[in-house]
Amino acid sequence: MREQKKQATRQALREAALRLALERGPENVRVDDIAEAAGVSPRTYNNYFSSREQAIVAAVTAERESRVAAAIAARPDGVRLADAVADAIVEQYTAPGPHDGDALLLITTSPALREAYAEAAAAMEHPLADAIAGRLGDGDGDTARVLAASVAAAVRIALERWIQRPATGTGGLVVPSGSLPDLLRAALAPLTPALDAAEERARHARRRDA
Repeated sequence: MREQKKQATRQALREAALRLALERGPENVRVDDIAEAAGVSPRTYNNYFSSREQAIVAAVTAERESRVAAAIAARPDGVRLADAVADAIVEQYTAPGPHDGDALLLITTSPALREAYAEAAAAMEHPLADAIAGRLGDGDGDTARVLAASVAAAVRIALERWIQRPATGTGGLVVPSGSLPDLLRAALAPLTPALDAAEERARHARRRDA
């Protein structure tokens, strides 16, 4: 019950943050405004989000990190780990969301929101490490943590490129550029040897212990 209440509070805060940002513009929204709209105190707000930008972006990225981890864990054992990671990330980052459209436009036109949107990829590190460790059977989890941190960094770089400010002459409008699936796969490609090597070591360890 306590966890359900926390999830409900988090959802109320991020929904209020996005609604107010769309109505007023993100620069005209205060943390106190978001807390009041969600029916909680500013102190409670600070238990969930460290900034208004983080709350606004969370309305778009909500629960994405856990969905990525679940998608990787659900891939059949015969699927290569590198493919499972790339497919799950592309699938979850390109699936249509309830706040696409106006919310994405809002994010791309605000430097602070663009930064928060890209940085939100870091939230996948811990659930992703658990998912990778589950597939590797990595007892101490260090390898899985390093791989997960690297994957999260690659996703952040791809997102930064996707919503980067275009060259001068476009009137300063920031729009997503390029194919997000292609950018994600290109950013993740350098990690394939490391993921393959970790998977191969895990297979050797299982054969040795059998």
